[in-house]
Amino acid sequence: MEAKRGYRWNGILVGIMTVLWVSTAWYGGLWAADKAERPSGVKAEAAGTYRIGKGDVLEIHVWKEPVLSRETFVRMDGMISMPLLDDLQAAGRTPMEVKKDIQQRLSEFIEQPEVTVILKAATSQKFYVIGEIAKPGEYELTTDITVLQAFAMAGGFTEWADKDKIMILRREGGQEKRIPVSYKEIVKGKNPEQNILIQAGDTIVIP
Repeated sequence: MEAKRGYRWNGILVGIMTVLWVSTAWYGGLWAADKAERPSGVKAEAAGTYRIGKGDVLEIHVWKEPVLSRETFVRMDGMISMPLLDDLQAAGRTPMEVKKDIQQRLSEFIEQPEVTVILKAATSQKFYVIGEIAKPGEYELTTDITVLQAFAMAGGFTEWADKDKIMILRREGGQEKRIPVSYKEIVKGKNPEQNILIQAGDTIVIP
């Protein structure tokens, strides 16, 4: 009798495990199918208030129109080229503004076009960190970055860095502006306003 009960329980457990496995696979298949039906890159669309610059790379996807979908380079004149539309202005505009322009112009050829514009590579927006820093060099500026965040991106200071005499070199109105920064004062809360946002073209000098 005990042996029969053992076999019976084993059979029940196997049945339960089979049902769970089939249910998991079924729901997983539904999730994968739903994901495959969505336009690719929707979450990456329109990088906020980012202004496209010369040299940036954009990925333009026109839903159900593979011939029109492509990766394109923003030329030095600030323009990009697309089939049917020829040239259109991209530099100085946000991805969302470019998207709306493309949709409006494509509506002459396609009924209710759905367009996604993705910033693939922000090569035009850069800042530079030089001096007594672990990883001096060129960094992409794709979102708002403060001075402290820039230090972190560059790996932090070397042991010889003078953290009280940091200088940000910035060009405004055709002239070079020098902005002094004291790391120690920022972290101690004495002058938190020195933790300014980095702008494209800034050079941070750590003596």
